[in-house]
Amino acid sequence: MNFGRGRSREEPEINLIPMIDVLLVIIIFLMLTTTYSRFAGLEINLPTADAQASNEKTVEVNVAVTATGEVVVNKRAVSGGSIPAIVAAMQAVVPAGAKEPVVIINADAKAAHQRVIDVMQAAQQAGLVHISFATQAASR
Repeated sequence: MNFGRGRSREEPEINLIPMIDVLLVIIIFLMLTTTYSRFAGLEINLPTADAQASNEKTVEVNVAVTATGEVVVNKRAVSGGSIPAIVAAMQAVVPAGAKEPVVIINADAKAAHQRVIDVMQAAQQAGLVHISFATQAASR
C-alpha cells in the first residue's frame, strides 16, 4: 500500500521574512541601548603677548655634598664643614642685592642624610629660601 504515490515530493523552503523581522528588532534594540561616548573638551584660545626676555639671571648657589661628607660651594671646598662655615661660604658667593637666589644641592647618592640637612639648615640661616635638588635620570 503506497499512499503517497500520486504526490510529488516538495522541497522544504526557508522563509526569510520572520528572520529579517527578528534581526531588525535586534538592531533597533542595540541602537537604543548603546551609549555613545562623547569627548567633552574645552576649546581654549590662549592669549598672546609680545614680551621681551628678561635680562635678569637668577643667582644660583651650587652646593655639592660628596659621599665622604665634604661640602663644596660653587666649586670651593668649605673648610671644617660646620654649619656656620657653610653659611659664610653661601653668603660670600651671593652678590649684594641679588633677587631670590636659588640653592641647588647636588648630593651624592651615598652621602649622609645629615650632611644634606646641614646644608639646608645653613641655607635657611643664610636667608636663602629657594632650595632645589639636582638629580639625574635613572639608566635602564
